Amino acid sequence: MTTGWDKTTWRQRPRVQMPDYAEPETLAAVEAQLAKYPPLVFAGEVRRLKRSLAGASRGEAFLLQGGDCAESFAEFNADIIRDTFKVLLQMAVVLTFGAKVPVIKVGRMAGQFAKPRSAPTETLGGVELPSYRGDIINGFDFDATARRPDPARMLQAYTQAAASLNLLRAFSTGGFADMHRVHAWTLGFAEHEKADRYRALSDRISDALAFMEAAGINGATAPELAKVDFYTSHEALLLEYEEALCRIDSTTGLPVAGSGHMLWIGDRTRQPDGAHVEFCRGVQNPIGLKCGPSLTAEDLKLLMARLNPENEPGRLALITRFGAGKLGEHLPRLISAVREEGAHVVWVCDPMHGNTIKSPSGYKTRPFDAVLREVHEFFAVHKAEGSIPGGVHFEMTGKDVTECTGGVRAVSDEDLSARYHTACDPRLNATQSLELAFLVAEELSDRRAALAARAG
Repeated sequence: MTTGWDKTTWRQRPRVQMPDYAEPETLAAVEAQLAKYPPLVFAGEVRRLKRSLAGASRGEAFLLQGGDCAESFAEFNADIIRDTFKVLLQMAVVLTFGAKVPVIKVGRMAGQFAKPRSAPTETLGGVELPSYRGDIINGFDFDATARRPDPARMLQAYTQAAASLNLLRAFSTGGFADMHRVHAWTLGFAEHEKADRYRALSDRISDALAFMEAAGINGATAPELAKVDFYTSHEALLLEYEEALCRIDSTTGLPVAGSGHMLWIGDRTRQPDGAHVEFCRGVQNPIGLKCGPSLTAEDLKLLMARLNPENEPGRLALITRFGAGKLGEHLPRLISAVREEGAHVVWVCDPMHGNTIKSPSGYKTRPFDAVLREVHEFFAVHKAEGSIPGGVHFEMTGKDVTECTGGVRAVSDEDLSARYHTACDPRLNATQSLELAFLVAEELSDRRAALAARAG
């Protein structure tokens, strides 16, 4: 995998969606400083995640990957981290019960600071400035100083990521993640008058936990019920940052990206000969590959060969993002390409990015019904093709925002202005995220029942 590779060889390849810094000396100084810092994640954690994802490729586990579209410096606080983590835990309990397999919990957290953009500049009031590319690169405010790419922002991103990981590790192992506590938080959602269809599943989870408690199985007697493995992920977009945090695993002697447990390559940066694919092919972390409508079967085969030449299970996740109504056109040809190569992959559904629209009120939004429809189509196509749906990947927050329309609380176009807080893309709020989990659990339960019937 690392033949002819070192952590700098990406610099010889074409680069897209990355800033041009005005002061190379300042950039070099920041990179040198980051290179001295400890890694944010560790090789043993990365290997453990890869083993779990290998199970997801075989249908023995399921990936739940979610979090912010772009983490903010201004909104960084413990409550936001806690609330997002809490919702992911609630979703994981529901999915575990529906799938009857372990759920791998991966947050778009502690590193998701950079965003690709559709245009390099934007114009407002006749003034043209560089586009906002995430807090690790430039500022959101529309003025020339804020929009100038500043390499020192990488140091602030590292500090925030380290603090976030510290808190997440404490939440994961300190009792906050106890399964009984987590399900108790979920009960209020199932009591909503429009959540009737989810109440039966919620009651069944309650009964199962009550039985376990009566049998003496709780956080005290079974510590695994009171803690979770939680991993972080982000798009590997700003390669100067990624290179500076790349380390050699002392156990294996192989390079590991120290910025996050799992990295992904975006739909705009997946050129087979490009810089982003070149960097990611050499690190040992699990890699996600966003697959949009323009991805050809030939390019997918080439990318799989580049990113996972040893065909290692758990190494590569294919994250589809087509949009509701389009999976039947695009997903079967990619499944055929994977099957022709005999490739081990984790099929993951991103139902967010293909369903972004501009609302009548002018806000960028995502209709919740379209998100749900794409998830349903994802499972339906995999059922028809005889392949394994391995996970979901979405943008969400634990905050009570109004950015995506629909859901049991029926966020309308008129509601969007009330709490539209995102700096980039619209996110599901806590209620919508939990509703999505119940619907995915139904799909997983149906799939499990169909497999059992076939085996019988």
